[in-house]
Order: sequence, then structure tokens, then C-alpha cells
Amino acid sequence: MDITLHYIEEGTGTPLLLLHGNGEDGTYFKHQLAYFSKKYRVIAVDTRGHGQSPRGAAPFTISQFAEDLNAFLEQRDISKAVILGFSDGANIAMRFAMKHPEKVEALILNGGNLNARGVKASVQIPIELGYRMTKLFSRISEKARKNHEMLALMVDDPNIEPSELKEIHVPTLVIAGTEDMIKEEHTKLLAAVIPGAELKFVKGGHFVAAKASEEFNAAVDLFLERVL
Repeated sequence: MDITLHYIEEGTGTPLLLLHGNGEDGTYFKHQLAYFSKKYRVIAVDTRGHGQSPRGAAPFTISQFAEDLNAFLEQRDISKAVILGFSDGANIAMRFAMKHPEKVEALILNGGNLNARGVKASVQIPIELGYRMTKLFSRISEKARKNHEMLALMVDDPNIEPSELKEIHVPTLVIAGTEDMIKEEHTKLLAAVIPGAELKFVKGGHFVAAKASEEFNAAVDLFLERVL
């Protein structure tokens, strides 16, 4: 890997990796770090080009982020981990689980999507307009170029076919908000296609891990107690 990912680590025991969403960093999971570090070795990673992790020269894609995660685990001699991904982090987790199934103990997919069509139009249309505008100015503005890269993750990625999810054979919890920006039928599709996946909705929007942390953490905790 051409870079070193920044991370926050608390607790001991089974590794529990936390993968944040687009434009965020590991501090998004402050409520999960505090809660789950009592039972697990919790590691919140800053994705390439996010938070305190450098951008590097490799492609800025969900697939690359999954390979970065693999290198991160190898560098720290972590052979297997539970992975909790939020939004783009959930998409990274899906890609990682399909490519490196032997390294995944269990999956928690929060607010993930297979493609841009899984996002409600009220959210996706402004994203795509911003994507086009930043592309126009990316050659003359470094800020526009960086914004364009971030928006591209929500327009061009992750492009996972539903049939690909059948390759995931680890205990999986698909969890989202009742008013999530991801379409409800899309969230249900993920749970239906991943073999044996459980489905849970928490009252709230896309950011339930932060804004409804008690209910979110309780649901994840119950799931992990059953499967680990």
C-alpha cells in the first residue's frame, strides 16, 4: 500500500473494524467506540483521502479502499475481524467480504447500497448535479477536483450486482434508518440476497449510528452475541 491509514483503537478481544461514510472519518463512530470497546478490540479507520489518512496515488474507488483495508489488516497481523461499515463504509465492507471472505468474522452493513439507483432521488439528484459541476472546474481548481472525487464515489461506485452478494457467506446484519436516504426496498434487497442475512430498521434517518446510537448499538450488540 502506498500510504498508511490513520486509525483510532480502543479495547481488547475480537477485532471490530468500523468503516465510516463519504467525506467523514473514524470519529463518526464515537458512540460505538465507547460502547463496544468494553467487549471488543474496536478499530475505527480513516479511509484513503479521508480524515487523517493521506490520499496517495492509487485509484479513489470503493474497490481500492477494500484493498487498502486488506493491507491494513495484514500490517497489523489481524487474520479475521468483524466489520461494521456505514454508507460508503458498508460498500467497502461488501467488496472486502466478497474478495477476502476468509478474513471476515461477521458483517454489519449500515446504510449501504449497490449502486446510485438505491439512493432516493431527492438525495441523488443534487449529488449528480454537484458531480457534473465539479467535473467542469476540476482542471482549474484543486478544491473542485477533490470534491469531484468524493462525489464520484456516490455516482460511479460501488456498482455491485445483486448476484455478487450471494458470495457472502458470513453472518450479516443489514441495518438502516426508517427514513434513510437509501430506499427501503433497496435495503431489503441486500438482506434478501445475502445468504442468511438479518434485517433491522432503526427509527431515524441515514445517520442512526450517531443520532440513535442506543438503539443502533443494542441491535448490533444482540446480533454479535448471537453469531460470535
